[in-house]
Amino acid sequence: MFKKILIANRGEIACRVIKTARKMGIQTVAVYSEADKDARHVELADESVLLGPAPSRESYLVADKLIAACKATGAEALHPGYGFLSENEEFAKRCEDEGIVFIGPKHYSIAAMGDKIASKKLANEARVNTIPGHNEPILSPEEAVEIAKKIGYPVMIKASAGGGGKGLRVAFNDKECFEGFSSCRNEARNSFGDDRVFMEKFVEEPRHIEIQVLGDAHGHVVYLWERECSIQRRHQKVIEEAPSPFISEATRKAMGEQAVALAKAVKYQSAGTVEFVVGKDQSFYFLEMNTRLQVEHPVTECITGLDLVEQMIRIAAGEKLALQQADIRREGWAIECRINAEDPFRNFLPSTGRLVRYQPPEAQLEQGTVTLQGAAYEGGVFGGVRVDTGVYEGGEIPMFYDSMIAKLIVHGRDRDDAIAKMREALNGFVIRGISSNIPFQSALLAHPDFKTGNFNTGFIAQHYGGGFRAEDVPHDDPDFLIALAAFVRRKTRERAAGISGQLPGHEVRIDSDCVAVVNEGAGQRSSHPVHVAEYVGHSGEALVTVGGKSYRIVCNSRLNDIRLSGTVNGRPFTAQAERGTAKAPLAYRVQHNGRALEVTVLAPRAAELQALMPYKAPPDTSKFLLSPMPGLLVNIAVQPGQLVQAGERLAVIEAMKMENILTAVQDVKVAEVLAKTGESLSVDQPILRFE
Repeated sequence: MFKKILIANRGEIACRVIKTARKMGIQTVAVYSEADKDARHVELADESVLLGPAPSRESYLVADKLIAACKATGAEALHPGYGFLSENEEFAKRCEDEGIVFIGPKHYSIAAMGDKIASKKLANEARVNTIPGHNEPILSPEEAVEIAKKIGYPVMIKASAGGGGKGLRVAFNDKECFEGFSSCRNEARNSFGDDRVFMEKFVEEPRHIEIQVLGDAHGHVVYLWERECSIQRRHQKVIEEAPSPFISEATRKAMGEQAVALAKAVKYQSAGTVEFVVGKDQSFYFLEMNTRLQVEHPVTECITGLDLVEQMIRIAAGEKLALQQADIRREGWAIECRINAEDPFRNFLPSTGRLVRYQPPEAQLEQGTVTLQGAAYEGGVFGGVRVDTGVYEGGEIPMFYDSMIAKLIVHGRDRDDAIAKMREALNGFVIRGISSNIPFQSALLAHPDFKTGNFNTGFIAQHYGGGFRAEDVPHDDPDFLIALAAFVRRKTRERAAGISGQLPGHEVRIDSDCVAVVNEGAGQRSSHPVHVAEYVGHSGEALVTVGGKSYRIVCNSRLNDIRLSGTVNGRPFTAQAERGTAKAPLAYRVQHNGRALEVTVLAPRAAELQALMPYKAPPDTSKFLLSPMPGLLVNIAVQPGQLVQAGERLAVIEAMKMENILTAVQDVKVAEVLAKTGESLSVDQPILRFE
């Protein structure tokens, strides 16, 4: 077994590999860019090596620097994680040539299956059903349009070296094809150093289901069941689960056997994933193979009890797989939510900055029935809550890399149990300083079609095609949020009343009757009479009445805790509450099941007076183009005095490896350019002024 390995990656996957290596008694070497000098994976590793500047093309994508780091530290093997150089055949071969063990498949397997064009050709030769398309690199947007017309719209434009949703566009007409090809190629060049692009027919209403495989150096390959990955937004997975709620046992077996046959055909050694497009009649077509560890691998670990990173390391060390196909267990149901640094209420634009507060839900492990095989990775226990992350409170989310903050994984007895556990875990996930997609995840989990398993890859586009709004987050009892705000305010007042030395006649008063004023937005407020009755002998308990409904709340969380856990009318709950917002310093912001309310709890007379206060409208910014996100201004497409029509490109901002094109919403004339190309922009920074 190896004594020391280098992890050629960053973030949560680097931390994930380090934990398993530590469990196996293997020393680890972290690599980092200047932007990651204080990153969590650097702290966790035994050693660390600086690669270079923040952009990945100058650090994490430079093979020479990674090889040199291995040699300088004496690392015998290298784990590439996912993304970056994990599916680069030249890098894998370079490692082999330099005497460094690549913890992944051999370079010839990556060449055959990691390249999307080569893999489709191989699948055709092996008589595997593939989706119609053009499997040769496309050289220009004009050629892309002509090919798309022959295939028939809609088409999917894909980077040959792509992955993780990067370098991928769906086009429904000539204009979208022309623009999508250029953006796809640029993203591919920036993310993977390979701008080859091909095209295939886009199968409408498909399911995205993938099979996890493991193969060793002795020709033995097994499959570890499937993962349902159909909940996607712009081709990036949002929620993954195992097993799939859709396919039958017969389809599951057929897909698994086909994945194994494909892996054997290329002498696959390591963990890999064969992806399929599955039709509503359960017909399935080979899509591609990811010759690396997948982001969503924890759900497979939960239902099988296997540590996939450990298996990869053992296979790379030449060990035989100790598993036969009949040994692979399938226990319970696992769901993973990707927690990303993005603002769902602003069209999911990237959100970078400092994590002022970061408190993931604590692992809640229950005694279960799974017999773990090979000492499974922590959290992979029946009934568990697991958080894979590469960040920490006070750390920075840089704009140079992908938007993932953490992966939240739960494991339940069945699908309903897993969904319930995930909703509670999301309720307890505290993130402040940047925006996250947690409200969106909560809305997805509560959607009737998701709960019944009635969805496909178009689910998010179908239900949230016009964007995501606060009212899209359902809550079966919004008055509970008001009651919780009144409860927290009551406990705060009780504590203040107990402080000694108060001026006689001016002591803090505790009123049982109050008014909860809810900020509805745009200057609109609603008032709700509230009555709070204290239970004698229990400081963490109160009976709150709102709108004729009573809530007996028991909660012993500290007053300065954002995360609150307790019971309401005997039922357990987890929610978040904190006092003070930028616009309303006296209000309580209460969150539960994805819904957030801004509530000011006042004495009845104070509520009467507040209702008389005038509303101060925000300034008019309609004559400015504001940056909707922090990022790098890579292009300004207009000049002062230029007339611009609605829909025309104004500027391009790059953030988290994605190009974001800003277009005119109406016909305007440009008066002034206020920012410079190459400038790092902050949120709402003016870029252009219009006449």
